Amino acid sequence: MTRIAPTWLEAFDKELLHLFAIDHRDAGVDEYLLGCYADLPPRQAALAFGSDYDLERDDALWPRPGVSL
Repeated sequence: MTRIAPTWLEAFDKELLHLFAIDHRDAGVDEYLLGCYADLPPRQAALAFGSDYDLERDDALWPRPGVSL
């Protein structure tokens, strides 16, 4: 079993939060599934996870409807 480095997991969660507004706990990701992505850098892992599970992006660069800048 692959042991997940705490620093990688923290960076992975930050990327998930930035891209999809969830962390690995919200997504229900267990240690086995984390191990499937742990060989990638955190951002690439978050993007791959989002693609594999059809998560909708939460693009902070685009204003949400009804929000004026």
